[in-house]
Amino acid sequence: MNVQALPMHRFIDYQGKLVSPLPDWADNQTLLQLYRDMVVARTYDAKAVALQRTGKLGTYPSHMGAEAIGIAIGHALSSRDVFVPYYRDMPAMWVRGIPMEKNLQYWGGDERGSDFAFTTSDNPCRDLPFCVPIATQCTHAVGVASALKIQGNHQVALVTCGDGATSKGDFLESLNCAGAWNIPLVFVVNNNQWAISVPRALQCGADYLADKAKGAGIPGITVDGNDVIAMLDVLTNAIGSARKGKGATLVEAISYRLSDHTTADDASRYRSDEELKQAWEYEPIARLNTYLMSQGLWSEDKEHALIDEAKALVEQAVTRYLNTPPQPPESAFDYLYEQPTKELHRQRDELIHKTMRMQGGKHG
Repeated sequence: MNVQALPMHRFIDYQGKLVSPLPDWADNQTLLQLYRDMVVARTYDAKAVALQRTGKLGTYPSHMGAEAIGIAIGHALSSRDVFVPYYRDMPAMWVRGIPMEKNLQYWGGDERGSDFAFTTSDNPCRDLPFCVPIATQCTHAVGVASALKIQGNHQVALVTCGDGATSKGDFLESLNCAGAWNIPLVFVVNNNQWAISVPRALQCGADYLADKAKGAGIPGITVDGNDVIAMLDVLTNAIGSARKGKGATLVEAISYRLSDHTTADDASRYRSDEELKQAWEYEPIARLNTYLMSQGLWSEDKEHALIDEAKALVEQAVTRYLNTPPQPPESAFDYLYEQPTKELHRQRDELIHKTMRMQGGKHG
């Protein structure tokens, strides 16, 4: 089945042509900002993969092909909303003010990459760190959204997952709770067609994953995840509805994972070169570039300048990451429980003493 042929919310098609009048908010300045952010996100992604290949980063999940989804999420949420990400969400986190080096720290095995206890736009960041277990973040999001409803401050939680996560009980139970409790929660499914090596067609018999919203009694909408304008439009409406007390929405974003599942994967073992080549025709950055060019809003000179700017921005983050002193070995005990047990205290002290002996009595 060609998912691109299915009806879905869309403003610009894969050829960069306008198929529906743009929403009022989509002025030239906004479109250019969305394009810039997507280019920066892809530039970062390429650098992160290179760092992994040279042993300077651990296993890394590329977000190539999903830039429109993440960038739209980052722009749609307010600073006081709560973002509950899954592991392929660096673009959204970056737009929301979380520095690139935090993402590098996380995939470099540094627990400080999950510490967002800093100020963004004069407000403490309340976003959750990455969640690697599949779909468990959805249950966390239900709890967060329930708390937001009780607090009554008209704030919203947004949780993301991949298409494979929609087959998990955690996702379905969370969807059911969201509908039954009428909480301010938006589910965004990055339907990138592959749950590691399992194709979308083998995961669910329905044409749309958004149809799973019906069982929960909440709205479900399918959007072209390669059209950043459509993504931001749908998310703005869904978040606005939740903020007004109208409950949850399930958004299915149709995209394609242009990379391997992670740097530990070899996607050529289970998908064809022909399929991947076709998917590149639908990708989000070239699509918006073509539209901006056709409107006289972009040029080759501006493109070259943006690429140079993006590379410089990424390199600055990489330098900060590589120059960050490593954590002491005993820090591995600091993030297991809110209050460490006596046994953990004992093990931590033992490791400190062992490290001091190895360093000849010197320990920072």
